[in-house]
Amino acid sequence: MMKGSIAMRGDFFKHTMAKALFVAAVLSFLAAPAWSARIKDIAAIKGVRSNQLLGYGLVVGLNGTGDKSGTAFTTQSLGNMIERMGVHVNPTSLKPKNVAAVMITSEMPAFSRIGSRMDVVVSSMGDAKSLAGGTLLMTPLRGVDGNVYALAQGALSIGGAGGNGTTKNHLLVGRISGGATVEKELTNNFNDKEELLMTLYNPDFTTVSRIVSTINKKSKQKVAKAVDSGALRITVPDSMKGRVTEFIAGIEGLPIVPDNPAKVVVNEKTGTVIIGENVSISTVAVSHGNLTITIRNKKEVSQPPPLSPGQTTVTADKNVEVTEEKAHVMVLPKGTTIKDLVKALNAIGVTPRDLISIFQSIRAAGALQAELEVI
Repeated sequence: MMKGSIAMRGDFFKHTMAKALFVAAVLSFLAAPAWSARIKDIAAIKGVRSNQLLGYGLVVGLNGTGDKSGTAFTTQSLGNMIERMGVHVNPTSLKPKNVAAVMITSEMPAFSRIGSRMDVVVSSMGDAKSLAGGTLLMTPLRGVDGNVYALAQGALSIGGAGGNGTTKNHLLVGRISGGATVEKELTNNFNDKEELLMTLYNPDFTTVSRIVSTINKKSKQKVAKAVDSGALRITVPDSMKGRVTEFIAGIEGLPIVPDNPAKVVVNEKTGTVIIGENVSISTVAVSHGNLTITIRNKKEVSQPPPLSPGQTTVTADKNVEVTEEKAHVMVLPKGTTIKDLVKALNAIGVTPRDLISIFQSIRAAGALQAELEVI
């Protein structure tokens, strides 16, 4: 009897513990923080950005798909390059069918050092048919200030060139992975800065206030201060002077719940509708119904009896059908959320095209508490 009683108490204890663990798991799920993003994903430090580079060069080794002889700048560029190599030629005698003039674009990442490599994009600027199989000759890449910051050279990767006259993708733009080498660095004294300006990708007063509060809480002192809805100023603490990189690394991963304005974006060309999370609807009644008219033309052939003087004739028989869907009327109460709205509209079979008209009508009635943007 004692053993049975102990066994029963053990089972009861296990069952109670299981229920307690389940309740604790549910409570922890309900208490979990809302969706958040890292500061580095919604804001950036002013001055820490990539720099655009541009260059003009020649692609050689094409299989007769280069620029035609009538492309003067290609012929002139080829002649000048050969002249610099000590070979005197008459530019008018050149037929650059295996050569194409191209523009080279690239982005030099922030804090790039001499010897760092980066990708380049090569685009035809003449009348070449294809850049497949070509090699870019050494080309200087310049910044907006006119200075040379990198040199590009290498074999192009096109992709999509097929045999038997079959081609896929675009053959006039190629890419060279790691095709440019940094030759000049941008001077910076980032670690010596005492104050930083952080800018938001999507300016918002609530979001910038949350970032300021989070950074100050992390630093345990007021080092961040909002400038406006799109920026905040951060003062580097005395303990992190000369170690700005470590200081930024410590705050850029902090979680922030960004706040976005209520907005509905519709694209009438494609029928796409994007509805923001904070969109709400005031009390409004919505009616939906369609009128469909179908016209069918059917041809009938009238054949005369054999050996009769009649002729075969073709007559058209037109059949017109009018179908009207039963109109649906629904009432959206005040404070309807986006989830309730989508559920209600799906229940009456609203298509994306109809949804655009409904949103425009609700907005005109003043019941849509959001910005409606039509693109």
